[in-house]
Amino acid sequence: MIFPIGDDQVKGGAKPIISYAFIAMNVVIWVYQFSLGHVGLSQFVTEYGSIPVEIARGEDYHTLFTSMFMHGSWMHMISNMMFLWVFGDNIEATIGNLTYLFFYILGGLTAFIVHAYFSPGSTVPTVGASGAIAAILGAYLVMFPKSQIKILFFIRTFHMSALYFLGLWIAQQFFSVFTSGSAGGGIAWWAHIGGFAFGALCGTFFRYRHKDKLIASGRA
Repeated sequence: MIFPIGDDQVKGGAKPIISYAFIAMNVVIWVYQFSLGHVGLSQFVTEYGSIPVEIARGEDYHTLFTSMFMHGSWMHMISNMMFLWVFGDNIEATIGNLTYLFFYILGGLTAFIVHAYFSPGSTVPTVGASGAIAAILGAYLVMFPKSQIKILFFIRTFHMSALYFLGLWIAQQFFSVFTSGSAGGGIAWWAHIGGFAFGALCGTFFRYRHKDKLIASGRA
C-alpha cells in the first residue's frame, strides 16, 4: 500500500484552516454515519449521496454538495483525508482561505457532474471527498511540480517529485476507467478525472496569479 505522508511546505501564507476544517467535518460525519448502524447508514447514504440518474432528471441537486462530506468506509475516509492533509495546505497557503474554500467546493461539484454525465443511468449513490481532492491534486501538480512528496510504502519511506507522483496518479485513473467501464467497479473514476482537470485548469490561473510567491518558495 502506497500513501503520501508529507511534502515540502510553503513558508508563510494563509494558515490552512479550511483544509483542517474540512478534515474535521469529514471525520465527524463519518463517525455519525458509523453510529447509525447498517440500516440507518444505508438510508443516510441513499438520501444524501449523489445519484446520477436523479441528477440527470434535475432532482436532488443538493446531494452534489452533501455527498462530498460522506464516505463508504473507514479506509475511504482515511485515505481521502490523508491526501487532503498532505496536498491541501500548500494550495491554501498560496491562494488564501476564501479562494481555497470556493475552489474546493467547485472542484467537488464539477467532479460529481462529470461522473453523472458519464453514468447518467446509474442508481448507485456516489459519496466521498475524492472529486474535490482530485481537484486539489490537479492544482498541486501545476503549482508545485518540483515539490518532493514523502511516500510510505509498507514500512519504508522514500521521496518522489509531485510531477511524477501525481502524473502516475492521474494515469492510473485513466487506466482504471477504461479497464473497468463506465460503472467504474464501484469507484467514480470519471469524478476523479473531472476533478483533476478542473484543478489543473484553476492551478494554471493560480500559478500565474501568484507566480512571485511560487518562485520564492523554490518548488514551482
